[in-house]
Amino acid sequence: MNGFLRPICILAALAAAISGFGPRAGAQTAPAGNAHPKEQAVSDYGGASPFGDPVPSSFDISRKKAFAHQVDLSPLRDLAVFNDGRQKILDTIARETVAEITGKKKYIDFEPISGAAANQIGSVPARKVSYDPLFTFFDLLIDPLYYVDKPLIQVDYLPLREAILATAYTETSPQYEWWKKQGRLTPLLVNSSLQQVAQSNAANPAFQRALGRVSNAMGRFGFSWHNLMLIAPATPDGPWGHLSSLSAESPGGKAITALAVAWRAGDAPGACAAISTLAAELPRINAQNYPTTRRQVERFYNAANPFEYGYWMYCLALVQLLLAFGTGRRWLVIMGVSTLLAAIALHLSGFAARCYIAERLAIQNQFESMTGLSLGATLVGTAVMILRRQWLFGAAAAGVGFMVLITATQTGIPGLNIEREAPILNTSVLLKYHVTTVLTSYGLISLGFMVSLFYLGTYYAAKLRARAVGGGVGGVGGTALAAIPGGGFVEVSAAALGLGDDAPKGTQRVLSDLDKAQMIILQLAFWGLGVGILLGAWWADHSWGRWWAFDPKELWALITWLCYLIVIHLRLTTGKNRALVTAWMSVVGFFVMLWTYFGVNLLLPGLHAYA
Repeated sequence: MNGFLRPICILAALAAAISGFGPRAGAQTAPAGNAHPKEQAVSDYGGASPFGDPVPSSFDISRKKAFAHQVDLSPLRDLAVFNDGRQKILDTIARETVAEITGKKKYIDFEPISGAAANQIGSVPARKVSYDPLFTFFDLLIDPLYYVDKPLIQVDYLPLREAILATAYTETSPQYEWWKKQGRLTPLLVNSSLQQVAQSNAANPAFQRALGRVSNAMGRFGFSWHNLMLIAPATPDGPWGHLSSLSAESPGGKAITALAVAWRAGDAPGACAAISTLAAELPRINAQNYPTTRRQVERFYNAANPFEYGYWMYCLALVQLLLAFGTGRRWLVIMGVSTLLAAIALHLSGFAARCYIAERLAIQNQFESMTGLSLGATLVGTAVMILRRQWLFGAAAAGVGFMVLITATQTGIPGLNIEREAPILNTSVLLKYHVTTVLTSYGLISLGFMVSLFYLGTYYAAKLRARAVGGGVGGVGGTALAAIPGGGFVEVSAAALGLGDDAPKGTQRVLSDLDKAQMIILQLAFWGLGVGILLGAWWADHSWGRWWAFDPKELWALITWLCYLIVIHLRLTTGKNRALVTAWMSVVGFFVMLWTYFGVNLLLPGLHAYA
């Protein structure tokens, strides 16, 4: 036990000492240009909607659902639009708009099963109906009054949701409970109560932040047509024009009018004809400045969902390779390696597509850095697997890919949308080397963590099995009962490790190989993080005029590095159970890295606000 407590105590003391040395960074103000440009939910366009003023909707939910299935929006999906400082496609701005308003990837409505009226929802059974974000986007533009009494506006802060509902329902009513569970309220209810709720909670910062998000969602609901900057500029650096600027007599202008009329009438063939005309006409305007390949890449990126499908493939590869490790069956090895390579190919294609779309190396926010570091870790783990022909390292790579990608895509990590970069991030090419090196080291730390978990699992499972077996040495076929450190024996498949028939078999060999692998990976992480910190200091001097500012990010990166310095120190000074101590320290170091990577970025103020 002392072998474990000593390094942890040393690390805690170092953390306390370093954090308390020098000026505190928490009160520092980030230099101008240090944060990402603020998102502009609605553009500054001040004209009228190209689809005219809203009119009362003629749709009920059944008719709306049928119309959504009949209308073909695919010709519009990859049309270029300029929004929030960059060129996008309509599919992207539709996804962002729907997510911002509803908090979901798709708008979800509720169709009463019994045929009750929509305003009775909450007291009758209902089925969920979801819509393509591009359909919802255009429906909000053309038929907005349909949504005034629909579950549209996300109110994610429960006390705010309860305060708004309390203005319309009693807490014991079925409607109150139903709307409370949905997390989304009607624009009509939000609009009628927001000012009253805001005044009642003016001194509550949490309420004010939540009110800001709701106001932003309401703004997108009411004014997203401001963002229809679909007319390519006359010069490469010129401003994009709004859809309303098309002449009413031009083919495009006529198509807009026809689309609005057909859409509001539920005329799907007429709407499809207008959509085809509009999709053909817009790229012809200033065609020499209309984007081509980037639109196609962004459409692939949106449709493929490479990071989401990627983590499922990593999960499948992890299961297959772990089963291969346990059984030694060659067909499971082949399936696992094939699935892992397919997952990496999907992951790599998504990362490359994002870099191309953003016109920069896509590692400049939390989401991007996670996809980048997990890609680096999986590539290293796969390379080790191939070179050593030991499939457990492929399982470790798949585990990192799954763990990081599912966290990035499913937990609301900042940076999911492709954004403009912070000005400070474009001051020197040193940044790319600094960030890439640090992220690579974080990926190696994650990979080392997975290998160490396998070590610990093998070690303690063997000890438990040894107590049950009680001794004896033997072996059948491709397995062996081998002695383990601390006494006892365990049955292990040598074939699963890629070992030949004449190679030493048993748990000792497994643990020895895992120990060697974790040391190689952790040493690479140690040197990589050290070089990354030095490059960061060089870049800080170039960008901020000082090498070291006792910023929380700087301090905790150093503490993480010191954690692995302790690992190396213990390998040289500890005689007993060095491998076990290394594995446990790898676990400790991983959680220190997590704090450095997530906690410091998201919870502590400092100079690294853009991260």
